[in-house]
Amino acid sequence: MTGGGRKGETTAARRGETIAAQAGHFIDPASGAVTPPIQPSVTFARDADYALIDPDFNYGRANNPTTATAEALLASLEGAEAALLFASGLAAASALFATLPQGARVVAPRVMYQGTLSRIKQMAETGQIEYALFDATEAGALEQTVGTAETALVWIESPCNPTWDVIDIAAAARTAHDAGARLAVDSTVATPVLTRPLDLGADVVFHSATKYLNGHSDVLAGVLVSAKADDAWQRISDARWLGGAVLGVFEAWLLIRGLRTLFLRVRRASESALAIARHFEGHKKLDAVLYPGLASHPGHAIAARQMTGGFGGMLSLLVTGGREAAVRTASRAEIFLPATSLGGVESLVEHRATIEGLESDVPENLLRLSVGIEDVGELIADLEHMLSGAS
Repeated sequence: MTGGGRKGETTAARRGETIAAQAGHFIDPASGAVTPPIQPSVTFARDADYALIDPDFNYGRANNPTTATAEALLASLEGAEAALLFASGLAAASALFATLPQGARVVAPRVMYQGTLSRIKQMAETGQIEYALFDATEAGALEQTVGTAETALVWIESPCNPTWDVIDIAAAARTAHDAGARLAVDSTVATPVLTRPLDLGADVVFHSATKYLNGHSDVLAGVLVSAKADDAWQRISDARWLGGAVLGVFEAWLLIRGLRTLFLRVRRASESALAIARHFEGHKKLDAVLYPGLASHPGHAIAARQMTGGFGGMLSLLVTGGREAAVRTASRAEIFLPATSLGGVESLVEHRATIEGLESDVPENLLRLSVGIEDVGELIADLEHMLSGAS
């Protein structure tokens, strides 16, 4: 792999846990160090013949050894041919949308991460793209929305943030490809620990690497990984190079460090989230618990088929009593931290409608929980305390 590794060995046959923990079996060829170094240089020298000493590295806006190490690790975890890191999740999504033909049609869920949906709408306002939204809770809605209209890209999440509706990725891939479109999957919540969308037929996978991939709430980053390093992928690479939305080197190094514990963190969060969901299902102060790991969840069967080893660390509670009761519940948190974002080692509670504002389609009584790695008994006790003041 670029930046290190053992000569003649490959990570292709290894399990994800091993690949992540060893940062792709990294060994620095110069020193033998097992921790990838930070290479801050933005420019790279040439030899006596004016050829690049390493042809992979010319200028930091195009590539960097530390960033390349992180990208190779992410590509390996997703079973991809290539990966590109960006300065944020929205920078990554924007690069993908920007490489579509002028006026290209994008199909996406009605309820999804608001930042991406807002970016789609903003680009549509200037005529760069067109879009159509479908209801992920309705059977056949994606197929009907794609219809016979010429479509360039189908963008989905699974599970969908913050209602955790489940979309069948393999079925979505068939629908997209039958229409001549590509399928991009936001797998931020599932992570490659639980779902590998490329194995299910997706063309591109997106992550807000700020979240679980880094896992410590101290890096802003985004990543796209591609099943094929084809011409479409080269256009995305060119968009990053010309747009300058490259991830900083220190952030790339922190991301590598976070990835080394990815499997441990995601599995612990998933176990705790399932315990919390089961404990509070049917609670007298709740209208519903939204979590695909519950057998009562409408998408449970699909989730069980395409998620391996858990159902993720995210769930939502619909608090009885509406918006005021939900906000009051969140304000009583003692262990859960009242903050936005997700995927860190600390547990967060968020009144999502407040964050999204007046145009939000999220229920006003919804509290989104990002379950961390704390003691699950204490988390359950804190939620019981929070709900005791909901009325």
